[in-house]
Amino acid sequence: MSNETVQIEAGMRVRVTQQVMRGTSGSAVSVEGEVLRVGQQKTGSWFAHAKDKKLWLDRMELRRDDGELVVVNLDRYSVVEAI
Repeated sequence: MSNETVQIEAGMRVRVTQQVMRGTSGSAVSVEGEVLRVGQQKTGSWFAHAKDKKLWLDRMELRRDDGELVVVNLDRYSVVEAI
């Protein structure tokens, strides 16, 4: 895997790999697809001193090859690769 930084934009094909923790161990889960949208979106959760007093998450919307739409919440452990 390269340490090269790539600007992810709508229309690109990507693979998103995330760590899912289960107790004291974890596993990696990946999803691949075409990027429909990427950016910050606010949730319904209230968060003091934040923009609009809402909690904002980094999100990526993907369309998988079978047409399924997937919304991925990105965190510091998410790995996004252009493919």
